[in-house]
Amino acid sequence: MLLLCAPMTMFAQKFAKVNTQTIMQAMPEVAKANGDMQALQKQKENELKAMQDELQRKVDEYQKAQSTMNATAKKAKEDELNQLNQKIQQAYQDGQNELQKKSAELLAPIQEKVRNAIDAVGKAGNYTYIFEDGVAIYAGPMVEDVTAKVQAKLK
Repeated sequence: MLLLCAPMTMFAQKFAKVNTQTIMQAMPEVAKANGDMQALQKQKENELKAMQDELQRKVDEYQKAQSTMNATAKKAKEDELNQLNQKIQQAYQDGQNELQKKSAELLAPIQEKVRNAIDAVGKAGNYTYIFEDGVAIYAGPMVEDVTAKVQAKLK
C-alpha cells in the first residue's frame, strides 16, 4: 500500500517558474528608480568633470610658470597638484560607492514587493516550488509559468 501511495505524493506537488526580470522591467517604480539613478550619476559625472577641469587648469598654469619658479615653489605646486589628483580619485571612488548604495536603497523595496507577490501567488496556487526562469536545467510540461499571475498581483 505504501508503495502505491508514494508515486501519488510526487504528482501532488506543483512547480512553477517566474521571470522576475520581465516583472521588474514592467514596473513603473523601476523606471522611476532608473531615472533617479541616471540623474545622480549625471550629477556625479559633472562634479568629477569640474574637478578634472580645475586640475587641468592648474597643471597648465604650473607648466607656464615652471621655468620662473624656484625649487621650493615648484615642490609646493607639485604637491598641490598631487593632492588634487588624489582628491579626484577619492571623489570617483566615493561617487561609485554612493551610486551602489543608492541603487540598493531604491531597488530593495521594489524587490520586496515582487517577492511578496510571488509568495502570494505561490500560496494561492498551492505551489511546492516557484523557480526563477532560466535557473532550472530542465522544465517539464508540468511546470507552470506564473509570471503573468505575479504581475497581476502587483496591479
